Order: sequence, then C-alpha cells, then structure tokens
Amino acid sequence: MISKSFLSIIKPYLLLMRMDRPIGTLLLLWPTWWALWSASNGHPDFNTWLIFTLGVFIMRAAGCVVNDISDRKYDGHVGRTQNRPLAKNTLPVRHAWYLFFGLLLSAAVLLLFLKQLTIIYALIAAFFAVTYPLMKRVTYLPQVYLGIAFSFSIPMAYAEITGSVPKVAWLLFVTNILWTTSYDTIYAMIDRKDDLKIGVKSTAILFGDLDRIIIGIIQLLTVLALYLFGNQLEYSATYYLAVIAVIWLFVYQQLLILNRDENKCFKAFIHNNWVGMVVFLGIFSHFVMKSSFST
Repeated sequence: MISKSFLSIIKPYLLLMRMDRPIGTLLLLWPTWWALWSASNGHPDFNTWLIFTLGVFIMRAAGCVVNDISDRKYDGHVGRTQNRPLAKNTLPVRHAWYLFFGLLLSAAVLLLFLKQLTIIYALIAAFFAVTYPLMKRVTYLPQVYLGIAFSFSIPMAYAEITGSVPKVAWLLFVTNILWTTSYDTIYAMIDRKDDLKIGVKSTAILFGDLDRIIIGIIQLLTVLALYLFGNQLEYSATYYLAVIAVIWLFVYQQLLILNRDENKCFKAFIHNNWVGMVVFLGIFSHFVMKSSFST
C-alpha cells in the first residue's frame, strides 16, 4: 500500500506531467492511431502500436514539463495555471529539468526499436515539442506550431510501417494541424484576458471578435480534409458516416463557445476527444467491414 508521504512526494511530479489531465494525451493519441491503422491497412503490428502509444504518453508528459519550466514566471498570473507546481514553487526547477531529461531518455530508448527514417521524423517532432513554449512569446500562431508538433506521429507511423511517407500521409498531417489549431484556439479563449495582461500571444488574441467564425472555417477545412483523406484511400461508407458525425460534433462546439463563456469553452475543448475517437472508429470500422466482405 502506497503511503501518504510517498504520494505527497510524487504528486508534484505527476501534476507536472499532467497525469491528472489526460485530455492532452488523448488528443495526441487519436491521430497517432489514425495513422497506424491507415498505414497498415487496419493491421498494425502489436510492437509498433505499443512503441508509438508509449511514445505518445512519454512525449506529451515531456512537453508539459518543458512548457511549465518555460512558463513558470507567467503561470502564477493566469487563473487556469496558477496552481501548477512550478508556479507555486512546490517543486525545485532543477527537479523539473531532471524529470524532463529522464522522459527524453525514455523516449530515446523507444527510438532504438524504430527505423532510421522514423527516427529522423521523431527528432524533428521533438524539436517542435521542446520549442513550442517559446512560440507564445514571438508569434500569434503558437496553436499552429502546436498542431505541427502534434502531427509528426503521422509521418512517423507511415515511415515505420511502409518505409516511406506518401502524399496521403501528409494530407492527414495537414488535417491534424487544422484540427489542433481549432481546438487549441478554443482553449486559448479561456486565457485570453490573462494572456493580454502578461503579454502572451495566441490565435484567440489574433482572431479577436472573429474567433468563433475563424474557428468554424478551420473546422470546415478539417472536415474537407478528412473527406479528401478517405477519398484518396477509397474508404467505405462507415468512414464517411464518421465524418458526418464530426460535423455535428463541431456544430455542438460552436454552440458551446457562442457566448465565449470560459467554462463552456473548456467543455468544448475537452469535447474534441470525441472528434478524435469518432474519426478513429470510422477508419477502424472501414477495415472491419473490408475484412468481413473479403472472407
């Protein structure tokens, strides 16, 4: 049985890695699984699936740690982040660095089991993940940058499974950048007032009063990209039913953010887990149907 003293010691580290908020991991995991299933024609190797899934958990945790290290002087001034361990000084910064490099080392071990081309894309992905926190200081488009960071598991999956990265993989890559930009802009709407005070940039600030309209346009582009992806791979009707479901999910999110209420914006952001799941089920069901008809 784990003692309370031990839990009190590890709790700040768990919070630093966002183990209490798995939504970020899920939003990174679904596109990874989209790519694994599409690249393998519905039959990803178990070892490949396990390595990529573990990689998602490790790199998302590492990204959160380096983000909090970078933002530790800002988080205390933002309502949503003021209780983070580094903002409250409940954890030494050097310990956060130890954790970050430990996570990177764990991710590096996973790379030993992957192909050279996959490793190259993994290193590019790591660069975007580590430098993302800095983008909030220099550009109003950090959400787009995050989208790029969150999408590199797609070419990685194709590189590992097929040995190359075809055009359709890059189409899915762009699709995920669009989707990430839309939901992370909704997330940024929660912090807009605080970000304006402390000088942090975001697409929510850039879009201003046009935020909901531009998010809607990006969501429409996401749907179009999902359609084109399915069309390129000649997916069956079950996939397109999933795309239609995504349209309704986006409509619901638009209703949630209608009055820009912070709690409802957060609910809309969390709701994107369903979008990722529905798209995966669309891809998965296509291969189940294909397998059923071929037997």
